[in-house]
Amino acid sequence: MIKSELVQGISERNPHLYLRDVEKIVNAILEEISQALTNGDRVELRGFGAFSIKRRNARLGRNPRTGAKVQVDEKFVPFFKAGKEIRERLNGDS
Repeated sequence: MIKSELVQGISERNPHLYLRDVEKIVNAILEEISQALTNGDRVELRGFGAFSIKRRNARLGRNPRTGAKVQVDEKFVPFFKAGKEIRERLNGDS
C-alpha cells in the first residue's frame, strides 16, 4: 500500500471528511514521526508498533559492480518493530 491508497481508504471509511483533509492528517502524522526520529526519539503506536533509529558503524564495504573496497561511513537507519496486536493479526492468533 502506498500513501495515496492509505489516504483513499481512510477517506472512504470516513465520508464526512474531505479527501484533502485526510491527506493533510496523514501527512501531519508522518511528518511528526519523521521529526521525532530525526530528534533521536522513539515513536510507539500501541497495538501497531514502534519506530526507532539504529546506528550502523562505519565499515569497509565492497562495490558490487567492480569488487573494489569502499569505506562506508557511520549512519543511522529507521527501524520498525511490530506490536503484539499486529503480529497476532498477521499470524491468525486472534
